[in-house]
Parts: sequence; structure tokens; C-alpha cells
Amino acid sequence: MNSPAADRARYDRATAHLDAPLALVDLDAFDANADDLVRRAGGKPVRVASKSVRCRVLLERVLARPGFAGIMSYTLGESIWLARSGFEDVLLAYPSADRAGFAELAGDPKLAGAVTVMVDDVAQLELIDRARDGGAQEIRICLELDTALHLFGGKVRVGARRSPLREPAELAELARAVASRPGFRVVGLMGYEGHVAGVGDSLAGRPLRSRVIRLMQGAARKELAARRAEAVRAVRAVVPDLEFVNGGGTGSVQQTAAEDAVTEIAAGSGLYVPRLFDNYTSFSGRPAALFAQPVVRRPGVGVVTVLGGGYPASGAPGPDRLPVPYLPQGLRYDPQEGAGEVQTPLLGSPADDLLIGDRVWFRHAKAGELCERFDELHLVEGDRVTATAPTYRGEGRTFL
Repeated sequence: MNSPAADRARYDRATAHLDAPLALVDLDAFDANADDLVRRAGGKPVRVASKSVRCRVLLERVLARPGFAGIMSYTLGESIWLARSGFEDVLLAYPSADRAGFAELAGDPKLAGAVTVMVDDVAQLELIDRARDGGAQEIRICLELDTALHLFGGKVRVGARRSPLREPAELAELARAVASRPGFRVVGLMGYEGHVAGVGDSLAGRPLRSRVIRLMQGAARKELAARRAEAVRAVRAVVPDLEFVNGGGTGSVQQTAAEDAVTEIAAGSGLYVPRLFDNYTSFSGRPAALFAQPVVRRPGVGVVTVLGGGYPASGAPGPDRLPVPYLPQGLRYDPQEGAGEVQTPLLGSPADDLLIGDRVWFRHAKAGELCERFDELHLVEGDRVTATAPTYRGEGRTFL
């Protein structure tokens, strides 16, 4: 693995003919990260979370590698677009109220066979039926299990507020409701343990909090493994030919893959390795997706100003949602200004070595959201840009 200084020199050489702002993906790092996900999955297929990639060229690249199978999408419109683009196995990970999309799905046998939609409430089935507009195709259904950890008799909840279906009997009841309703078929079960897969357990300078997180995650994994196994048994009693049970995320690949009840793993952020995935004891990846902002001002000693850069990530607002100045190392935000909409001052001794027009390379806090800021990704191999790929945005596709 190259040193950060060597990587900076390499990226600068590769993109010297391009104007910043720009975004790149280091394909050597991307492929190494993909191999690591497959290794950690221990033989179970990895379904790629498209929201963490948002570039069809890179989705095709990773799905061509052994160990990967299928896409986990984030909107029905995206699911249909991907299916029409030739992706044959698309699991929509979130319920939808896209009536036009459901009409399109119900009216096209190819789409209906390629796309599976998420349901956790009978009311969602009713919405789909009202939206069919005469389409009679059978809709493939995945049920979602609530994975949150409940402590102190349910008074404390740890985990994302997703599905209302927590108990195995509740999932079985909905499976029976789907089975009794013409035009639908349960094919899968999903549970995303974000409080394990998406929360780092080794926070720099915070050993006590890190220990608390590790204790919480250990308890969460144990509780969920038992409850997920019961849920799968309950649903299989209604749907014996269940096709898949999806679980996990980048931060919990090997732990989730160890559960016998799980048949496939979901992951996507581990391909780009954004800054929120620096704080894990279970794995370490190579930063593969970066963006560069040009130096446009030198306001004083130890200060440079770059153009733009205020690209916060979604989630609860906080410093961890900001991109991090990455190369050259040693730069930091001005606490009075932070990452700006149009300009961003950066402090630190490396600023004195930067000239007008030089680049500062940043890492985004989350993975695919970077692609909502750029029309294209420059794909780097060694010290050359070997291809340029449009992002979803570059293809005129903004799904959320």
C-alpha cells in the first residue's frame, strides 16, 4: 500500500490535465476493497448497495467479480431504471409510494421478474394494488425485520427506526397476508443492523465510548442472531421456497455471514471506504473515492482557501458528517467557518506549501452521496486516468 504522500503525488499526476473540482475513484483500492468484502463474507454472496456507489459503470465492475450477486437499490424509480439497463436482480431496500412506478412494474413481466420490493405493512400492499392500473404481473415481495436492540424492558432502543415488524410471529402474519392476496409473492426477508454495521467501535481519543459501543454491539449481535433465526423459521413455515435472507452491512460482514439463517450479505460503502468507516476494529479498507478542490486564495500564513467543499453527509448533524481534508495531511477546518458552500478556508502548516491552483484532496463522510455533487468519476489506475464514468447525476438521474 502506498503512503499518503505517494498517493497524493499519484493523484495529482493522474489528474494534472483536468480542472478541479473533480472526483476520482482509485480502481486499485476499489478492487482491493471488493476482494476484502468477499473474503469477509466467507462464501456467501454480497449484494451491492447501489446508494453507496451511484455509478452504473462501477456497479457493473463489481458485479462482474466473483462473490458479488445482485443490487440493493434505494428507490423504485432507480430499481426500474437499473432493471431496464440490464441488471437482473434488484432488491428495493425501502418501501415506496411511487404509484407510477408500481403501475410500470405490474405491467411489464421483465421488470416484475427482476425487481423485488420491500413491504412491512398491509397498507403498502393496498397502495400497490391501487396503483396497478390494469397491470397483472405478480409483484415480488421482501419482508423487513426490525433489528434494533431493546434494553431495560424496551425503554431504551438502539438502532434505526425502520420496520415495525419485530417479532417472528408478526413477520409470519404478514407473510400469510401476502400469500392470501392475489398478485403478490414473498421471496425474501431482510434485516439491516445499522447499529452494528454502520457504527464504528474504535473512536480516536474516546476509549470509554468505544468500549461501550463494543459491548452494545456484542449484545446486539447475540440477540439479533437468535431472533433472526426464529423469524426465518416462522416465515419459511408460511413460504417454504423463500429465495433469500439478506442481512449485514460493510461494518458487520463477517459477523452477519456467520449466521446460518442469512443467505446473502448487503454491502456498498466498503467499496469506497468513506471517512465514517475509519473507526472499526473488524476491518480496515483503502480510501478509494476522493474529491479535489482547487486552492484559490492564500489569506495568510498557515491558511489557504479552496473553492467549495461544503458537502455534508446525511444523518444527525455533527462534525463527523463533514468531508475531511485528506491530502496533504495536516490540514483542518477553521472552526468559525467549517466547510463552506462556495469557499472553505483550511488551516495548518501544509498550507504554506500550497500554491494557487494546487489541489487539496478530501474524503466524503459517506459513500455514494459524493456522487450527487459530481457528474463524473475519473477512474485512476496507477498514476493515470484510464476512464471517466458518469455518476447517476451525470446521467440525469436524481432519485432523491
